[in-house]
Amino acid sequence: MQTRVLTGITTTGTPHLGNYVGAIRPAVEASRRDDVDAFYFMADYHALIKSDDAARIERSRLEIAATWLAAGLDPARVTFYRQSDIPEIPELTWFLTCVASKGMLNRAHAYKAAVDRNVETGEDADAGITAGLYMYPVLMAADILAFDAHKVPVGRDQIQHIEMARDLGQRFNHIHGREFFVLPEALIEEQVATLPGLDGRKMSKSYDNTIPLFEGGKKQLRETIMRIVTDSRLPGEAKDPDNSPLFTIFRAFASEIETAAFRQALLDGIGWGEAKQVLYERIESDVAPMRERYEAFMADPAAIEAILQQGAQKARAIATPKIAALRDALGLRSATSVATTASSPKATPKQGKMPRFASFRDADGNFRFRLFSADGEELLLSMPFADPKAAGALQKRLKTLGAAAAVLQVEASGMTLALDGEPVASTPDYRDDSARNDALAQLREALDQLAAQE
Repeated sequence: MQTRVLTGITTTGTPHLGNYVGAIRPAVEASRRDDVDAFYFMADYHALIKSDDAARIERSRLEIAATWLAAGLDPARVTFYRQSDIPEIPELTWFLTCVASKGMLNRAHAYKAAVDRNVETGEDADAGITAGLYMYPVLMAADILAFDAHKVPVGRDQIQHIEMARDLGQRFNHIHGREFFVLPEALIEEQVATLPGLDGRKMSKSYDNTIPLFEGGKKQLRETIMRIVTDSRLPGEAKDPDNSPLFTIFRAFASEIETAAFRQALLDGIGWGEAKQVLYERIESDVAPMRERYEAFMADPAAIEAILQQGAQKARAIATPKIAALRDALGLRSATSVATTASSPKATPKQGKMPRFASFRDADGNFRFRLFSADGEELLLSMPFADPKAAGALQKRLKTLGAAAAVLQVEASGMTLALDGEPVASTPDYRDDSARNDALAQLREALDQLAAQE
């Protein structure tokens, strides 16, 4: 079974060496695991809270997408998209806003910190605080809950936001009586690698001490590395590797053998200038091929756009039926759907007829089943199972879950039902979106009727 892991990437600023080592590289490596269904999105709605510079946000979106792709993120293997390309996210944000308590939002760390700063300086408590900052946790919850993410990698300062997402999902589930949302768990990143910057403090844009990843090319990379602050020990004097920013950065890129050799060179008294040149050459050997790919992407924005649009299609195939189910639960159906539901004999099966499962063995010897509505219309065809008990267990689970199981991924003309991230059944093909939506409503109704019998 795959675990769905979702990661948001803020689209402000230009990626630096610390971003690569601490976030990009480990995330790309994790995305290659067979047991992970990885979702990566550029959080450009969140960027609007931090910046009102449209040109900066636009440029940053392009640079960050190019950086992740150049670093090895495979769009065919993961779901890579822009937040702003998924209209279901702001819609879900509003649904969650309507169940979010003001008291919970008052306790959000970012909002409380902004209020505390105002109070300390004698300002009105809410001076300069936007509703966007205040509602940030709800938007983040929508990012996560829209895709039923199981795990969300975060630092300890973000745990509260995951807890809020769980609270909002759980509250919605409780109010509307079904398990609409998977409740996410925080995946705590205890071993996040942090690099020192030019001045020895943590590499951060806020300290203006960063080493660029691609910006300015290899010339800029070398010039910046040469500005790293070191102590006054001369060539020939032993250096202290454990307190040297150069050694810490080198170790983040080098093998154990290379690291041991560089450590010994420092102890043997290598000059700082020569040590910086060694560091530059080691980093450049990793960065150069990525930079070449990065520059190719930056020269072809249309290629990036095509990748992101494909990612948005994959993401919306999950989010669209999810929102359709939520709209239905909230009473936001079309008038024709309400009338059909109220008057249709399917709403109250006649003569005791009920939806039913029909099991069979296919030509390959595998066991499958179909789900039929009360009037005999086929709603689902299961995937093949070698073991008939597995097919029976799936039937039982569908009966237990009821309509909560009817969260489907939209394909070209039909839909695929997945449980725990694995496809387990498919619907027939439908001629258009209207027919598909009607079939989805019938499927939910049938599953609820079966659940009521359990």
